[in-house]
Amino acid sequence: MIKRLLPALFLLAILSSCTDEHNKEDNKNEHRPKLVVGIVIDQMRYDYLYKYAKKYGKGGFRRLMKEGFSFDDAQYNYVPTFTGPGHTSIYTGSTPCMSGIVANDWYDRQSGKMVYCVQDDSMKTIGAPTREGQMSPRRELVSTIGDALKLSDGGKSKVIGISQKDRAAILPAGHRADAAYWLDDSTGNFITSTYYMKALPDWVTKFNNRQLAKAYLSKPWYATLNLSAYTESMPDDNPYEKPYKTESAPIFPHNLPVLMEKNGGLGLIKATPFGDDLTKDFAIATIKNDSLGQHDETDMLTISFSSTDYVGHQFGTESIELEDTYIRMDKDLDTLLTFLDKYIGKKNVLVFLTADHGAAVNAQYLMDRGVPAGYVDEKALLRKVNTYLADKYGDSIALEFVNQQFYLNDKTIAEKKLDKGLIETEVANIALQCTGIERAIPAYKLDEVNKDMINRKIVNGYYPIRSGDVIVNLSPNWLIYAKTGTTHGAPYDYDAHVPLLLWGGEIKHGATPKEEAITNIAPTICWLLHIPNPDGCMGQVMGEVGKK
Repeated sequence: MIKRLLPALFLLAILSSCTDEHNKEDNKNEHRPKLVVGIVIDQMRYDYLYKYAKKYGKGGFRRLMKEGFSFDDAQYNYVPTFTGPGHTSIYTGSTPCMSGIVANDWYDRQSGKMVYCVQDDSMKTIGAPTREGQMSPRRELVSTIGDALKLSDGGKSKVIGISQKDRAAILPAGHRADAAYWLDDSTGNFITSTYYMKALPDWVTKFNNRQLAKAYLSKPWYATLNLSAYTESMPDDNPYEKPYKTESAPIFPHNLPVLMEKNGGLGLIKATPFGDDLTKDFAIATIKNDSLGQHDETDMLTISFSSTDYVGHQFGTESIELEDTYIRMDKDLDTLLTFLDKYIGKKNVLVFLTADHGAAVNAQYLMDRGVPAGYVDEKALLRKVNTYLADKYGDSIALEFVNQQFYLNDKTIAEKKLDKGLIETEVANIALQCTGIERAIPAYKLDEVNKDMINRKIVNGYYPIRSGDVIVNLSPNWLIYAKTGTTHGAPYDYDAHVPLLLWGGEIKHGATPKEEAITNIAPTICWLLHIPNPDGCMGQVMGEVGKK
C-alpha cells in the first residue's frame, strides 16, 4: 500500500512545487507600484537633456536616463502646443479634438467672451481671500489616468495634483482627484477649490504658514556657477532677453527683494527657479502628510514644474537664466528621487517625466544670424481681415484672432444670409497674403485637406464647438510674440519634441529612437498598472518599455 502511494505523493509534491513557482511568477508579473509620480517640466525641449548635461549631477536627469527608459522621439501630435492641452493629453491619452481643451483660453461663442480652460465661477477659493481658486476640471471632457485608477479600486487610491499653475495641477489630476493645489500670487500660499474640499488640511495650512515663497524671494538670484561657465548660453547681457520691470538690463544678479514690488509681489517667484524649489518642497510634504504610497492601493501624484516656462518666456532658450534654472531643476529632481527611494523604495515607485511643449529660439536672434524667421502682428492681421469684410459685406465679421484661429460672427452671417463657407475661404486667402503664414485652412475643409504632418496635427487639435472657423499655421521660426524671450505653440520639432523618461523598480534600462505620440503615455501607464485606459484615450501602449 505504502509503495503504491509513494509515486503519487512524489507527483503531488512536484505539482505543488510547480504551482508555487507559477504563483510566484504571477505575483511578480502582477506587481503594481505603491505610488505613480507623473512629472511635467513646463516648456522643456528634448535637447535640454543633453545641452546642459555637463552641468547636471548624478542624481537627477542623469539618474533617470541611466537607470530608466528613454523614449528619444516623443512628439506632440496636435496643435497648438500650450500648457492646458499638453497636460491634458499626457494624462488622458487624447488630443484636443476629444478632450475639448483646445488651448489655455478660447473664445466662447455662447457667452461671447474668452474663457479659461479650468475656469469655474461656481467654485470658491480655499486657502486665500482671492478668486484664484474658482477653478475645476469640468471643461475637460474626458477622464485621466487618475480617474481610471480611482474607478479600478472603488476610489480607495489617492490622486493629487500639484503645480504653481492652476491648470497644470487640475487637468492632470482629473475629475475624481482627492485634491489639486496651486500657488496664489498675492499670498504665496498653495490653495485649492471647493470642487475638492471645504477647507485646507491642517498640514497645508502649516506649510503655508512657513511663508516659504517670501523666504525664497528674500535674497537675490545669483547664478549657480561663474558666468563664464555657462558655455551653452549667450552672454548674460544681450538684446534678446526681457529684463524684470525696473531692471536696467537682464543680467545677474537679479535683486529679487527689490524687484518684488513692481513684478507681482510674491508671484514673482514663478519667474525664478525658486518657484520650482517651492513646488518640490510642497510635493515632498504632500507625500509625507497624505501617506502616499503607504497602503495597499496604488496612489498617484502629478507634479508640474512651471518656473522653467516662465523663465523661458522671459529670457529665451539661449539665456544663462534658463540654463541656471535647469541646473537647479536637476538638483530638485535629485532631492525628490532620493526622497522617494528612501521613503517608499524605488521598486515600489513608478516615475515618468515629460514636458507639455517645447519652445522656439528667439526669432530676432535667428534673423540676426541669417536664419529664416520673423514675427506676425496678429492685431494687424485681424484689422486687415475685417477691413476687407467690412468693405464687402458692411460688417467686421471676424470677432477674434486667438490661438492662430479666426472666430467669425455667426449671428451677423445668419442675419445677412451670407455663405459662411465662402467667408471662411476669403479670410483664409487674406491670411495667406501675410508673410510668415505657411497655410490657412477654412474649418469646413478640414475633412478634405491632404493629411500631411501639419494638417493631421491641426485636425487633432480641432474641437468644433470651441475652435475657430479659420485655422492659421505660421512658417517655421515665425512667432506671434514680443521680440524678447520666446514662446511656443507650433507643430514643428522645437515645440513638439519633448523628453519622455520612465523610471522605477519594474522599469528596465534602455532607450528607443522610435517616434511615439504623447498620447501613448496614458495607455502605457495604465498597462503597467493593469487598469483600463481613460475613456477618451486615443493612444497605444509603447511596447519597448518592458519590465525587468
